Amino acid sequence: MSAIEATRQCLAAIPGLRVNEDEPLAQHTRFGIGGPARLFAESAAREPFLEALRIVFDTGVPWTLIGGGTNLVVSDQGFDGVVLRYTGGAISGEGPLVQVEAGAVLQDLVDQSIARGLSGLHTMTGIPGGVGGAIYGNAGAYGHSIQESVARVWFFDGTALRSLTNAQCEFRYRESIFKAEKNWIIIAAELEMPCGDAATLKAEADAILDLRNRKYPPEMKCAGSIFKNLLLRDLAPAVREQIPSQVIREGKVPSAWFLEQVGGKGMRDGDIHVADYHANLIYNAGSGSARQVRAMIAELKKRVNQRFGIELEEEVQYVGFTQASRQAGQPVSLKTSV
Repeated sequence: MSAIEATRQCLAAIPGLRVNEDEPLAQHTRFGIGGPARLFAESAAREPFLEALRIVFDTGVPWTLIGGGTNLVVSDQGFDGVVLRYTGGAISGEGPLVQVEAGAVLQDLVDQSIARGLSGLHTMTGIPGGVGGAIYGNAGAYGHSIQESVARVWFFDGTALRSLTNAQCEFRYRESIFKAEKNWIIIAAELEMPCGDAATLKAEADAILDLRNRKYPPEMKCAGSIFKNLLLRDLAPAVREQIPSQVIREGKVPSAWFLEQVGGKGMRDGDIHVADYHANLIYNAGSGSARQVRAMIAELKKRVNQRFGIELEEEVQYVGFTQASRQAGQPVSLKTSV
């Protein structure tokens, strides 16, 4: 019996765990792209999910974890292993404290915090995905990030459930310790937020949501911004001198500005397009492929590097690609719409 078949049998025996073979991952990504997972296992209950993690850790089969799939580029060939997803979404708490499961929808957490008059997450309204992914990538918007609210994170390390304080999470711009420790799986978190006026927070959130929906329409098959913005202090003086002061926001320079300078707006490769109004937005206009997304990303990175000597870093995560193929990024000839 193969390792993957033995794993399937073990997973299928766990009550409360849904296990499917050859699950189309395109159904679980906002890009709407990706081949099948050899095995797909998900649960809304903590214990079945932890037991599934123990099994895949012990059997040694290839595995990966997904959440809402909002920032994933999944290979056209899919993933030849086990794809795990935790959908536990409980949110509770009193006063300034909120306890939340990693599988909770981020928007649900934002809405509940606003309703309770808790400030700090309202600027993240409209960001798709789950809470676990938001903590993993230290998601944020409009000058704030989730790290400001995180008090403690519980995670599974392959053997037991452990916790880290905010400082131990090593949060940085769009980074956390969990990006380095790939086998540490976020399970839950406790957040602490200052009090605010619920009506004021909702009004600010509604205005932000209106802007976001115009920039990233909910029906658009995209991953939001593809590249991280850059910290002004990290740029070479010769590059800083070229950047208009009005572009700089809170010490950061939008990647979109660099992409605009190299003709990124409106580029196309089949159904994979760069928005003609935002150079850091790649979307699937129909039946685009992961190969085309990767080629587009590689071409944009190459142009910016050649012009500015900067290596843009993706916010998106890759599933089903080898490290070598991710790094190769063979650029192809792309059309620019006019």
